[in-house]
Amino acid sequence: MAKQLTLGDSFTLSGKGLHTGLNIKLTVKPGAENSGYIIRRVDLDGTPEIPALAEYVTETQRGTVLKKGDAQVSTVEHCLAALYAAGIDNCLMEVDAAEFPILDGSAAIYSEEIAKVGITEQSEEKNYFVVTKKISYTSEDGQSQIVMLPDDCFSAQVMIGFDSPILSNQYAILDDMSAFPQEIAPCRTFVFVRELEPLLKMNLIKGGDLNNALVIYDRQVSDSELSHIAEIMQQREVPKNELGYLNSPLKFDNEPARHKLMDLIGDLSLIGRPIKGRVIATHPGHTVNTAFAKTLRKDIKRQEVFAPVYDDAAAPVLNINQIKLLLPHRYPFLLVDKVVEIGENNIVSIKNITFNEMQFLGHFPEEPVMPGVLQVEAMAQSAGLLVLSQVDEPSRYSTYFLKIDNVKFRQKVVPGDIMVMKVFLTTPIRRGLASIKGYVFVNGKIATEAEMTAQIIKNK
Repeated sequence: MAKQLTLGDSFTLSGKGLHTGLNIKLTVKPGAENSGYIIRRVDLDGTPEIPALAEYVTETQRGTVLKKGDAQVSTVEHCLAALYAAGIDNCLMEVDAAEFPILDGSAAIYSEEIAKVGITEQSEEKNYFVVTKKISYTSEDGQSQIVMLPDDCFSAQVMIGFDSPILSNQYAILDDMSAFPQEIAPCRTFVFVRELEPLLKMNLIKGGDLNNALVIYDRQVSDSELSHIAEIMQQREVPKNELGYLNSPLKFDNEPARHKLMDLIGDLSLIGRPIKGRVIATHPGHTVNTAFAKTLRKDIKRQEVFAPVYDDAAAPVLNINQIKLLLPHRYPFLLVDKVVEIGENNIVSIKNITFNEMQFLGHFPEEPVMPGVLQVEAMAQSAGLLVLSQVDEPSRYSTYFLKIDNVKFRQKVVPGDIMVMKVFLTTPIRRGLASIKGYVFVNGKIATEAEMTAQIIKNK
């Protein structure tokens, strides 16, 4: 299992805000394990904090806005995209205004600073959002769609289209997140000239200019409008008959599509977990991106731990004969058939439930149900395999229950089911005592969970 990551050190950036026009200072710091992304408003009394999670999104007009209580912050997506692409799990961002600085309108400077300070591995393991089946979301107007498909790692593809002779249809693909700093991060946000006046009337883009946004002039307007636009963009003039990008050349032919892919990554970071899956987005935008992230957050809250994904055709890490060398249990009480994953602090094991097992003679003959105590015992045996696989001469040790707490049975387990057990140490083993959390999954959902304390004793 991969470990959580944070920044190797802090870095500070300053610049004006795209919408407020204020000069803003942002300091990005390492975060504590399991803290996720936290934004702190250091300019407000009490320095309130806003978790960078989808449920705190309140607005999506030309940027993602997060709000908790009276504290609000916007234009966070570029910074979040750079952190997410770098694999950062935990980070504290301190800002002295209601938005992040726009910088050059891209994520390039963020990626450069992350590379400078480096990345530090933490002791806790990453908690992935693993896509096990197709997930799709369509916007209310039916114009945008996001689809997630199973994959071994995160990858993304976006397709955009506008009613414009300059920017009609484009697509962008990112198959490897390590390419983000070179292929996606430099791509700037963009705006059409015809959008400038309405955005200003909404009290937005006060800090926008040709240094921090691509400006697309795709429909000719009057001389007076051109003069006004030039004033807005802080330019001497706008070419009257030359349609195109006012600040060409582009960094890539499909720079707008690449920027939309960046925004998608930043918005999806708001689910609070790294994704293992492929994302395909048609006409994405902050509104549909964050709405989709909110639906994923609801699933995460309902199922706080997701079922492990394993290749049933792959050779097990421990087969039944290897298990028998580690555990003293035998028929009819050996309740682990194979181990498919084992790490320093966690194990994933499998128990196939068949009707030919002794417990079903009496539990119950007409309605066979796997006893809950045997499910807990199977998790305990998995924990024993985790511990005993790390000691010399495992046959000289035994593990015994001391305590079982917070046991919950959420659904029946019956013959024909496959129990996928994920068990992990909640604290390091001290003085032979192991604190354990275990889950039994059936058909991708939690069937049973329990907290256990066990003692590892050397046999006499």
